[in-house]
Amino acid sequence: MSDTDIALAARVREILTRRDPDDPFITYQALASELGLQPPGTIQRVAAALEQTMREDVAAGRPMIAALVISRAGDMPRRGFFDLAVALGRFPDDLDAHRAAWESECAAVISQDFLGY
Repeated sequence: MSDTDIALAARVREILTRRDPDDPFITYQALASELGLQPPGTIQRVAAALEQTMREDVAAGRPMIAALVISRAGDMPRRGFFDLAVALGRFPDDLDAHRAAWESECAAVISQDFLGY
């Protein structure tokens, strides 16, 4: 990961830690806009930054703050979030258990003092 990508991940974390616990979710597109990213490749850059935060959070034993970023087309993160959560050992392989695992992760993130990130 480049220094630029690491810096983008840090900015993503900063934005997500400022989310209102009563309205914690943000779409990938809204996050890209808040970051000031321009096409092409905005969502891919956001996804890569989120993946970096996931790796950092799992390594540090924290809930994955990336769980707060959801798809505009649905009410959950995109498939890549779940694939990496499984690969990192945070979520089970069973696809049917992913929603419950994600909801539990969201609750853990929201219950955290965001400044602890």
